[in-house]
Amino acid sequence: MIIAIDGPAASGKGTLGKRLAAHYGYRHLDTGLIYRAVAKAMLDAGHALTDEARAIATATALDAGHLGDPALKTDAMGQAASVISAYPGVRAALFDFQRDFASHPPGAVLDGRDIGTVICPYAEVKIFVVASAEVRARRRALEIAGRGEPVDEAAVLDDIKKRDERDRNRSAAPLKAADDAHLLDTSALDIESAVRAAIDIVEAVRAGR
Repeated sequence: MIIAIDGPAASGKGTLGKRLAAHYGYRHLDTGLIYRAVAKAMLDAGHALTDEARAIATATALDAGHLGDPALKTDAMGQAASVISAYPGVRAALFDFQRDFASHPPGAVLDGRDIGTVICPYAEVKIFVVASAEVRARRRALEIAGRGEPVDEAAVLDDIKKRDERDRNRSAAPLKAADDAHLLDTSALDIESAVRAAIDIVEAVRAGR
C-alpha cells in the first residue's frame, strides 16, 4: 500500500508520515528533505539559488545518503528548498527517485506537496493535511525555538504565507489536494488526535468504506 500525505508547510504532514509508517511497518520518505538536500548542496558549493540550470544539475546528481543531515531541518534550508522546488527541471530530476521509493514492499508513506497529484496519483490512500497559517506559524516557531535558534513568530508567519503563495501558484506541480484525497484539518488537533484521525482514514479506505 502507498499512503500519500500532502499539505502546506508546518501542517503536520511530516509527523503524520512518520507515525503512520511506524504504525503500519511501512517505509517513510519526507520528500521535502530531497529538495532541502539539493538546496544545501547548491549553497555549500557557493551557487546562487536563482541559478536554475545549476539547481537541475545538482538535483540530477543528488546523493540520497545525505538526507539524514540535521542541517536540512533548519528553517533557512526550508526557505531555500521552497525556491529551488519551483523549478520544473528540479522536480523532474527527482521524480524517479520518489516513485522508486514508493514501489518497494511492504508499503510506503510519502509526504510532500505533490505526492497524491503527481508522484503517486495511484496511491491507495491520499490525505491532504491543512491548518490555519497562524497555527502553522506557531508550531514552526516552537520547533525552531526547541532547536535553540532565535525565532520571530511574526516573521515565521510571513514566511509561511509567502511559501504558500509560491507553492500554490508555481507552474510545476502546484500545491493542491487530489480529487480523491481525504481532507484532514489539524488546526485544533494535538499530535495524538491527528494521528488517530489519519489512521481512521487509512482503515476506512482499507475496509472499503
